[in-house]
Amino acid sequence: MSQQPPDRSTPPAPPRPDASMSLLTNVMDHSLDDGYAEAAARRGTEDGGRLPSPLRAKLGLAAALLLAAVVVTLGAAQAQISAPTLAKERQQLIDRIERETSAADALQKNVDTLRDAVGTKQRDVLKHGGDKADLVALLAGATAVQGPGVKLVVDDAKQTKQGGGGPRESSGFSDTGRVRDHDMQRIVNGLWQSGAEAVSVNGQRLTALSAIRAAGDAILVDNRPLVPPYTVLAIGDGQKFADAFQRSADGLYLRALQQNYGVRYSISVQGEVRLPAAPSLIVRTAQPQEGGAAGRATDTGKGTS
Repeated sequence: MSQQPPDRSTPPAPPRPDASMSLLTNVMDHSLDDGYAEAAARRGTEDGGRLPSPLRAKLGLAAALLLAAVVVTLGAAQAQISAPTLAKERQQLIDRIERETSAADALQKNVDTLRDAVGTKQRDVLKHGGDKADLVALLAGATAVQGPGVKLVVDDAKQTKQGGGGPRESSGFSDTGRVRDHDMQRIVNGLWQSGAEAVSVNGQRLTALSAIRAAGDAILVDNRPLVPPYTVLAIGDGQKFADAFQRSADGLYLRALQQNYGVRYSISVQGEVRLPAAPSLIVRTAQPQEGGAAGRATDTGKGTS
């Protein structure tokens, strides 16, 4: 069978303009929503009917909030239940502190009463001195005294800091400008040597047995701490007494402290100063004489260690 040659008179159909852009044509012809729908349907089939993810997230958040609310509610209920117990324990502790404080105050009052009673008996012993009873009581600090004298106020240098090493061992101004225990010793002994008949420091009456010592940075007089400024009252012969002290070696020493280290002091003559009795006295060797007259007390004299 013979084949007829193709009819070349009919021209071929022209190619589509978008033939080279088949991918874009497919995207334009088929929306992406179809793909999403197909994927969602396939995922739903695979999940076996499980809830969609957004719904599961919401349910999880609700469960977490519910759990937090339960925890907070339980904590508040527990705190409310334990609050009365804590308040009761706190009140019991406060009551105990108040009881112990009252007991300590009562004991301190008892100690003060006994100390006063002992001091009175000791002063009564020292009064049995015949014609010299007043002198013995004065020297022993057994009675309060008054008379003309001087007022000496000694203070640390300005801007002096607490702490530091030994007295004037360093070049630091915070150390060199402080008043030390041996400074007070020299001042008090200088007053005695210049004619003082009675001396007190910050209200503490000095006796023959008084001691001025240091405990750390504090100055102690008979184991009682003092704080600056240090007020020294001394009974003596007015202006003559003040001049004698300032001319003495200890008065010059105090002036050197002022000039070299900035230690501050002032001295003034007083028409009348009042000194209290010593808070406690220790009679070491005293015995009554025959016939009821008072005996001797060997621990009376001047000087401060």
